[in-house]
Amino acid sequence: MKRRSFITKAGLATIGVASGSHLYAKPFSVIGANSSINIGVIGSGDRGGGLSSIINTIDGVKVVGLCDILPFRLEKGLAKVDSNPKGYADYRKLLDNKDIDAVIVATPFNTHSKIAIDALDAGKHVYCEKTMAKGYGGIRALVEKAQNSSHIFQTGHQYHSSRLYTHVVDLIKNGKVGNITAFECQWNRHSNWRRPVPDPKFERAINWRMYKEFSGGLVAELCSHQIDFANWVLGETPQKVMGVGGIDYWKDGRETFDNIHLIYSYASGVKAKFTCLTSNAKDGYQIKVIGDKGTIIIDTRHAWFYAEGKRKNRVIKDVDGVSGATAQWDAEKGMRINVEHLGPSKQALLDFKTAIIDNSSPISNVLTGAKTSICVQMGLDAMYNNEIIGWNNDILG
Repeated sequence: MKRRSFITKAGLATIGVASGSHLYAKPFSVIGANSSINIGVIGSGDRGGGLSSIINTIDGVKVVGLCDILPFRLEKGLAKVDSNPKGYADYRKLLDNKDIDAVIVATPFNTHSKIAIDALDAGKHVYCEKTMAKGYGGIRALVEKAQNSSHIFQTGHQYHSSRLYTHVVDLIKNGKVGNITAFECQWNRHSNWRRPVPDPKFERAINWRMYKEFSGGLVAELCSHQIDFANWVLGETPQKVMGVGGIDYWKDGRETFDNIHLIYSYASGVKAKFTCLTSNAKDGYQIKVIGDKGTIIIDTRHAWFYAEGKRKNRVIKDVDGVSGATAQWDAEKGMRINVEHLGPSKQALLDFKTAIIDNSSPISNVLTGAKTSICVQMGLDAMYNNEIIGWNNDILG
Protein backbone atom coordinates (compact mmCIF):
# COMPACT_ATOMS: atom_id res chain seq x y z
CA MET A 1 0.00 0.00 0.00
CA LYS A 2 1.43 3.39 -0.98
CA ARG A 3 2.03 5.91 1.79
CA ARG A 4 -0.60 8.40 0.63
CA SER A 5 -3.36 5.79 0.38
CA PHE A 6 -2.23 4.30 3.69
CA ILE A 7 -2.48 7.64 5.45
CA THR A 8 -5.93 8.18 4.01
CA LYS A 9 -7.16 4.78 5.12
CA ALA A 10 -5.56 5.09 8.53
CA GLY A 11 -7.70 8.15 9.14
CA LEU A 12 -4.99 10.31 10.68
CA ALA A 13 -7.06 13.42 10.25
CA THR A 14 -9.72 12.02 12.54
CA ILE A 15 -7.30 11.86 15.46
CA GLY A 16 -5.64 15.15 14.70
CA VAL A 17 -2.14 13.85 13.96
CA ALA A 18 -1.88 15.60 10.60
CA SER A 19 -3.76 16.19 7.40
CA GLY A 20 -3.29 17.62 3.96
CA SER A 21 -1.15 16.90 0.95
CA HIS A 22 1.72 19.04 2.26
CA LEU A 23 2.89 16.08 4.34
CA TYR A 24 4.63 14.44 1.42
CA ALA A 25 5.68 17.45 -0.60
CA LYS A 26 9.37 16.53 -0.26
CA PRO A 27 10.67 14.10 -2.90
CA PHE A 28 11.78 10.66 -1.78
CA SER A 29 15.41 9.70 -2.22
CA VAL A 30 15.03 7.09 -4.94
CA ILE A 31 16.76 3.78 -4.39
CA GLY A 32 16.45 1.31 -7.23
CA ALA A 33 15.64 -2.35 -6.72
CA ASN A 34 19.18 -3.24 -7.81
CA SER A 35 20.88 -0.67 -5.59
CA SER A 36 22.45 -1.45 -2.24
CA ILE A 37 20.89 0.23 0.79
CA ASN A 38 23.58 1.51 3.13
CA ILE A 39 22.64 1.23 6.80
CA GLY A 40 24.02 2.99 9.85
CA VAL A 41 23.34 1.22 13.16
CA ILE A 42 23.14 3.52 16.19
CA GLY A 43 23.64 1.42 19.31
CA SER A 44 25.71 -1.76 18.97
CA GLY A 45 24.55 -3.57 22.11
CA ASP A 46 22.62 -6.84 22.13
CA ARG A 47 19.84 -5.66 19.83
CA GLY A 48 21.85 -3.44 17.50
CA GLY A 49 24.57 -6.06 17.22
CA GLY A 50 22.01 -8.77 16.59
CA LEU A 51 20.31 -6.85 13.81
CA SER A 52 23.70 -6.07 12.26
CA SER A 53 24.44 -9.79 12.09
CA ILE A 54 21.11 -10.44 10.40
CA ILE A 55 21.79 -7.73 7.82
CA ASN A 56 24.88 -9.73 6.80
CA THR A 57 22.44 -12.33 5.39
CA ILE A 58 20.24 -9.90 3.41
CA ASP A 59 21.12 -9.16 -0.21
CA GLY A 60 21.13 -5.52 -1.21
CA VAL A 61 21.55 -4.18 2.32
CA LYS A 62 24.82 -3.58 4.16
CA VAL A 63 25.97 -1.93 7.36
CA VAL A 64 28.46 0.83 6.51
CA GLY A 65 28.45 2.63 9.85
CA LEU A 66 28.11 1.62 13.50
CA CYS A 67 27.90 3.88 16.54
CA ASP A 68 28.15 3.34 20.27
CA ILE A 69 29.30 5.51 23.17
CA LEU A 70 31.09 2.54 24.81
CA PRO A 71 34.31 1.74 22.93
CA PHE A 72 34.41 -1.94 23.89
CA ARG A 73 30.81 -2.44 22.79
CA LEU A 74 31.46 -0.64 19.50
CA GLU A 75 34.46 -2.88 18.87
CA LYS A 76 32.35 -5.96 19.54
CA GLY A 77 29.62 -4.68 17.23
CA LEU A 78 32.06 -3.94 14.40
CA ALA A 79 33.38 -7.50 14.64
CA LYS A 80 29.89 -8.86 13.87
CA VAL A 81 29.62 -7.08 10.52
CA ASP A 82 31.24 -8.44 7.37
CA SER A 83 31.04 -5.23 5.28
CA ASN A 84 33.93 -3.33 6.93
CA PRO A 85 31.81 -0.55 8.49
CA LYS A 86 33.16 2.67 9.96
CA GLY A 87 32.87 3.14 13.73
CA TYR A 88 31.52 6.27 15.41
CA ALA A 89 31.39 7.45 19.01
CA ASP A 90 28.90 10.23 18.20
CA TYR A 91 25.72 9.38 16.29
CA ARG A 92 25.60 12.88 14.80
CA LYS A 93 28.83 12.15 12.95
CA LEU A 94 27.25 8.99 11.54
CA LEU A 95 24.24 11.04 10.38
CA ASP A 96 26.63 13.39 8.56
CA ASN A 97 27.75 10.51 6.34
CA LYS A 98 25.98 11.16 3.02
CA ASP A 99 26.55 7.57 1.89
CA ILE A 100 24.21 6.27 4.60
CA ASP A 101 20.63 5.89 3.34
CA ALA A 102 18.93 4.61 6.49
CA VAL A 103 19.59 4.10 10.18
CA ILE A 104 18.58 1.62 12.83
CA VAL A 105 18.04 3.21 16.24
CA ALA A 106 18.85 0.58 18.88
CA THR A 107 19.81 2.80 21.80
CA PRO A 108 18.32 3.11 25.33
CA PHE A 109 14.58 3.81 25.31
CA ASN A 110 14.78 7.42 26.48
CA THR A 111 16.97 8.41 23.49
CA HIS A 112 14.80 6.99 20.69
CA SER A 113 12.73 10.08 19.94
CA LYS A 114 15.64 12.55 19.79
CA ILE A 115 17.89 10.33 17.68
CA ALA A 116 15.08 9.32 15.29
CA ILE A 117 14.07 12.96 14.80
CA ASP A 118 17.69 13.93 14.12
CA ALA A 119 17.97 11.07 11.61
CA LEU A 120 14.86 12.18 9.72
CA ASP A 121 16.20 15.74 9.68
CA ALA A 122 19.43 14.36 8.20
CA GLY A 123 17.48 12.78 5.35
CA LYS A 124 17.68 9.16 6.52
CA HIS A 125 15.04 6.45 6.49
CA VAL A 126 14.54 5.19 10.05
CA TYR A 127 14.00 1.80 11.64
CA CYS A 128 13.38 2.70 15.30
CA GLU A 129 13.47 -0.12 17.79
CA LYS A 130 10.56 -0.67 20.10
CA THR A 131 9.24 0.85 22.24
CA MET A 132 9.18 3.75 19.79
CA ALA A 133 9.40 6.69 22.20
CA LYS A 134 9.42 7.35 25.93
CA GLY A 135 6.91 9.77 27.46
CA TYR A 136 3.99 11.55 25.86
CA GLY A 137 6.07 14.53 24.72
CA GLY A 138 8.61 12.32 22.98
CA ILE A 139 5.84 10.34 21.28
CA ARG A 140 4.08 13.46 20.02
CA ALA A 141 7.29 15.06 18.71
CA LEU A 142 8.34 11.95 16.78
CA VAL A 143 4.90 11.43 15.24
CA GLU A 144 4.81 15.04 14.04
CA LYS A 145 8.30 14.76 12.55
CA ALA A 146 7.74 11.41 10.83
CA GLN A 147 4.38 12.40 9.38
CA ASN A 148 5.91 15.55 7.91
CA SER A 149 8.94 13.70 6.50
CA SER A 150 9.32 12.24 3.04
CA HIS A 151 11.31 9.31 4.42
CA ILE A 152 10.27 5.85 5.57
CA PHE A 153 9.75 5.29 9.28
CA GLN A 154 9.34 1.77 10.64
CA THR A 155 8.83 0.84 14.29
CA GLY A 156 10.68 -2.27 15.39
CA HIS A 157 7.77 -4.36 16.60
CA GLN A 158 9.09 -7.28 14.59
CA TYR A 159 6.16 -9.61 15.25
CA HIS A 160 4.07 -7.17 13.22
CA SER A 161 6.15 -8.40 10.25
CA SER A 162 6.01 -12.12 11.09
CA ARG A 163 4.12 -14.01 8.38
CA LEU A 164 2.87 -16.40 11.07
CA TYR A 165 1.44 -13.49 13.03
CA THR A 166 -0.08 -11.79 9.98
CA HIS A 167 -1.72 -15.11 9.06
CA VAL A 168 -3.09 -15.53 12.58
CA VAL A 169 -4.43 -11.97 12.56
CA ASP A 170 -6.22 -12.72 9.28
CA LEU A 171 -7.73 -15.88 10.79
CA ILE A 172 -9.00 -13.94 13.80
CA LYS A 173 -10.42 -11.11 11.68
CA ASN A 174 -12.20 -13.73 9.55
CA GLY A 175 -13.95 -15.13 12.63
CA LYS A 176 -11.77 -18.10 13.58
CA VAL A 177 -12.20 -17.57 17.34
CA GLY A 178 -15.60 -15.88 17.03
CA ASN A 179 -16.23 -12.84 19.19
CA ILE A 180 -13.07 -12.01 21.11
CA THR A 181 -13.65 -11.65 24.82
CA ALA A 182 -10.12 -11.52 26.24
CA PHE A 183 -6.37 -11.65 25.69
CA GLU A 184 -4.10 -13.36 28.21
CA CYS A 185 -0.45 -12.56 27.55
CA GLN A 186 2.75 -13.34 29.39
CA TRP A 187 6.48 -13.07 28.87
CA ASN A 188 8.17 -14.74 31.80
CA ARG A 189 11.89 -15.28 32.32
CA HIS A 190 13.92 -16.59 35.24
CA SER A 191 16.88 -14.24 35.30
CA ASN A 192 17.83 -10.97 36.90
CA TRP A 193 18.03 -9.24 33.48
CA ARG A 194 21.37 -7.77 34.47
CA ARG A 195 24.41 -7.50 32.16
CA PRO A 196 27.99 -7.82 33.47
CA VAL A 197 29.75 -4.50 34.01
CA PRO A 198 33.55 -4.33 33.51
CA ASP A 199 33.79 -1.11 35.54
CA PRO A 200 31.21 0.41 37.97
CA LYS A 201 31.28 3.68 36.01
CA PHE A 202 29.50 1.85 33.17
CA GLU A 203 26.66 0.52 35.35
CA ARG A 204 23.92 2.85 34.14
CA ALA A 205 25.11 2.82 30.53
CA ILE A 206 25.06 -0.99 30.36
CA ASN A 207 22.19 -1.77 32.74
CA TRP A 208 20.04 1.16 31.67
CA ARG A 209 16.95 -1.08 31.66
CA MET A 210 17.11 -1.07 35.47
CA TYR A 211 16.71 2.70 35.84
CA LYS A 212 13.55 4.76 35.34
CA GLU A 213 15.42 7.68 33.78
CA PHE A 214 16.32 5.57 30.75
CA SER A 215 13.87 2.70 30.75
CA GLY A 216 10.27 1.58 30.71
CA GLY A 217 11.29 -1.71 32.30
CA LEU A 218 9.42 -4.89 31.49
CA VAL A 219 6.45 -3.03 30.01
CA ALA A 220 8.52 -1.31 27.32
CA GLU A 221 11.04 -4.07 26.69
CA LEU A 222 8.73 -7.11 26.67
CA CYS A 223 5.01 -6.38 27.08
CA SER A 224 5.05 -3.80 24.29
CA HIS A 225 5.20 -6.53 21.60
CA GLN A 226 2.04 -8.16 22.92
CA ILE A 227 0.23 -4.86 23.52
CA ASP A 228 1.01 -3.98 19.90
CA PHE A 229 -0.53 -7.29 18.85
CA ALA A 230 -3.75 -6.72 20.82
CA ASN A 231 -4.17 -3.25 19.31
CA TRP A 232 -3.51 -4.70 15.84
CA VAL A 233 -6.05 -7.51 16.18
CA LEU A 234 -8.77 -5.30 17.65
CA GLY A 235 -8.12 -2.27 15.46
CA GLU A 236 -8.54 -0.03 18.49
CA THR A 237 -6.70 1.35 21.48
CA PRO A 238 -7.63 0.75 25.13
CA GLN A 239 -9.83 3.15 27.05
CA LYS A 240 -8.07 2.57 30.36
CA VAL A 241 -5.51 0.47 32.19
CA MET A 242 -4.91 -0.64 35.75
CA GLY A 243 -1.96 -2.55 37.11
CA VAL A 244 0.47 -3.41 39.86
CA GLY A 245 4.11 -4.39 40.02
CA GLY A 246 7.05 -4.28 42.31
CA ILE A 247 10.67 -5.00 43.10
CA ASP A 248 9.87 -8.11 45.05
CA TYR A 249 12.46 -10.70 44.05
CA TRP A 250 15.71 -9.11 42.86
CA LYS A 251 16.89 -6.85 45.69
CA ASP A 252 19.85 -5.38 43.84
CA GLY A 253 19.26 -1.63 43.68
CA ARG A 254 17.18 -1.59 40.50
CA GLU A 255 14.42 0.99 40.04
CA THR A 256 12.24 -0.71 37.41
CA PHE A 257 9.92 -3.49 38.56
CA ASP A 258 10.91 -7.16 38.44
CA ASN A 259 7.27 -8.23 38.02
CA ILE A 260 4.32 -6.48 36.36
CA HIS A 261 0.59 -7.26 36.00
CA LEU A 262 -1.54 -5.05 33.75
CA ILE A 263 -5.15 -5.12 32.52
CA TYR A 264 -6.16 -2.96 29.55
CA SER A 265 -9.86 -2.39 28.86
CA TYR A 266 -11.10 -1.69 25.31
CA ALA A 267 -14.33 0.00 24.21
CA SER A 268 -15.41 -3.24 22.53
CA GLY A 269 -15.52 -4.86 25.98
CA VAL A 270 -12.36 -6.89 25.50
CA LYS A 271 -9.99 -7.09 28.45
CA ALA A 272 -6.30 -7.76 27.77
CA LYS A 273 -4.04 -9.00 30.58
CA PHE A 274 -0.25 -8.77 30.44
CA THR A 275 2.16 -10.36 32.90
CA CYS A 276 5.96 -10.38 33.05
CA LEU A 277 7.91 -12.23 35.72
CA THR A 278 11.66 -12.53 36.22
CA SER A 279 11.45 -15.25 38.87
CA ASN A 280 9.74 -18.05 36.90
CA ALA A 281 9.99 -18.99 33.23
CA LYS A 282 7.10 -21.48 32.91
CA ASP A 283 5.59 -21.20 29.41
CA GLY A 284 7.88 -18.25 28.65
CA TYR A 285 6.30 -16.12 25.94
CA GLN A 286 2.65 -16.73 25.16
CA ILE A 287 -0.41 -14.94 23.78
CA LYS A 288 -3.92 -16.35 24.18
CA VAL A 289 -6.69 -14.84 22.05
CA ILE A 290 -9.91 -16.04 23.63
CA GLY A 291 -13.22 -16.03 21.74
CA ASP A 292 -16.63 -17.68 21.94
CA LYS A 293 -15.74 -20.14 19.13
CA GLY A 294 -12.25 -21.00 20.29
CA THR A 295 -8.83 -19.89 21.45
CA ILE A 296 -5.65 -19.22 19.50
CA ILE A 297 -2.40 -19.63 21.41
CA ILE A 298 0.76 -18.10 19.94
CA ASP A 299 4.39 -18.26 20.97
CA THR A 300 7.37 -16.77 19.15
CA ARG A 301 7.39 -19.41 16.39
CA HIS A 302 4.16 -21.42 16.49
CA ALA A 303 0.39 -21.09 16.87
CA TRP A 304 -2.43 -23.44 17.84
CA PHE A 305 -6.21 -23.28 17.55
CA TYR A 306 -8.32 -24.82 20.31
CA ALA A 307 -11.98 -25.00 19.30
CA GLU A 308 -14.86 -24.72 21.70
CA GLY A 309 -17.10 -27.79 21.86
CA LYS A 310 -16.32 -31.38 20.83
CA ARG A 311 -12.72 -32.01 19.75
CA LYS A 312 -11.17 -34.95 17.92
CA ASN A 313 -7.64 -36.21 17.60
CA ARG A 314 -6.83 -35.66 13.93
CA VAL A 315 -4.40 -34.38 11.33
CA ILE A 316 -5.46 -32.09 8.48
CA LYS A 317 -3.45 -31.53 5.30
CA ASP A 318 -4.43 -27.91 4.73
CA VAL A 319 -5.58 -25.21 7.12
CA ASP A 320 -7.73 -22.26 6.07
CA GLY A 321 -6.70 -22.61 2.44
CA VAL A 322 -3.05 -21.79 3.12
CA SER A 323 -0.60 -23.74 0.98
CA GLY A 324 1.99 -25.49 3.10
CA ALA A 325 0.01 -25.05 6.30
CA THR A 326 -0.75 -28.18 8.31
CA ALA A 327 -2.44 -28.87 11.61
CA GLN A 328 -1.75 -31.42 14.31
CA TRP A 329 -3.69 -31.97 17.48
CA ASP A 330 -1.97 -31.14 20.75
CA ALA A 331 -3.75 -32.32 23.89
CA GLU A 332 -2.95 -29.09 25.72
CA LYS A 333 -2.92 -26.48 22.95
CA GLY A 334 -5.27 -27.84 20.31
CA MET A 335 -4.79 -27.85 16.53
CA ARG A 336 -1.31 -26.81 15.41
CA ILE A 337 -1.13 -24.10 12.75
CA ASN A 338 2.11 -24.36 10.80
CA VAL A 339 2.97 -21.57 8.38
CA GLU A 340 6.36 -21.33 6.77
CA HIS A 341 7.95 -18.09 7.92
CA LEU A 342 11.27 -16.40 8.54
CA GLY A 343 12.42 -15.22 11.94
CA PRO A 344 10.47 -12.04 12.74
CA SER A 345 13.56 -9.81 13.05
CA LYS A 346 14.85 -10.78 9.62
CA GLN A 347 11.39 -10.40 8.12
CA ALA A 348 11.08 -6.94 9.67
CA LEU A 349 14.38 -5.87 8.12
CA LEU A 350 13.29 -7.27 4.75
CA ASP A 351 10.05 -5.31 5.07
CA PHE A 352 12.06 -2.17 5.83
CA LYS A 353 14.12 -2.74 2.67
CA THR A 354 10.94 -3.23 0.62
CA ALA A 355 9.33 -0.10 2.05
CA ILE A 356 12.37 1.98 1.08
CA ILE A 357 12.59 0.58 -2.47
CA ASP A 358 8.82 0.67 -3.12
CA ASN A 359 8.17 3.95 -1.31
CA SER A 360 5.50 2.25 0.77
CA SER A 361 4.43 2.50 4.39
CA PRO A 362 5.54 -0.35 6.67
CA ILE A 363 2.79 -2.25 8.45
CA SER A 364 4.55 -1.32 11.72
CA ASN A 365 4.72 2.42 11.20
CA VAL A 366 4.93 5.59 13.27
CA LEU A 367 1.22 5.54 14.11
CA THR A 368 1.05 1.92 15.29
CA GLY A 369 4.29 2.51 17.18
CA ALA A 370 2.91 5.66 18.79
CA LYS A 371 -0.26 3.93 19.95
CA THR A 372 1.73 1.15 21.58
CA SER A 373 4.09 3.71 23.15
CA ILE A 374 1.11 5.50 24.68
CA CYS A 375 -0.17 2.19 26.05
CA VAL A 376 3.25 1.53 27.58
CA GLN A 377 3.31 4.92 29.28
CA MET A 378 -0.26 4.41 30.51
CA GLY A 379 0.80 1.10 32.08
CA LEU A 380 3.81 2.67 33.76
CA ASP A 381 1.69 5.52 35.12
CA ALA A 382 -0.92 3.06 36.41
CA MET A 383 1.64 1.02 38.34
CA TYR A 384 3.92 3.80 39.58
CA ASN A 385 1.05 6.08 40.62
CA ASN A 386 -1.39 3.35 41.75
CA GLU A 387 -4.11 4.83 39.54
CA ILE A 388 -6.48 3.81 36.75
CA ILE A 389 -5.14 5.65 33.69
CA GLY A 390 -7.41 6.59 30.79
CA TRP A 391 -6.55 7.09 27.11
CA ASN A 392 -5.82 10.75 26.32
CA ASN A 393 -6.94 11.75 22.82
CA ASP A 394 -4.85 14.93 23.01
CA ILE A 395 -1.51 13.08 22.94
CA LEU A 396 -1.65 12.55 19.17
CA GLY A 397 -3.51 15.80 18.57
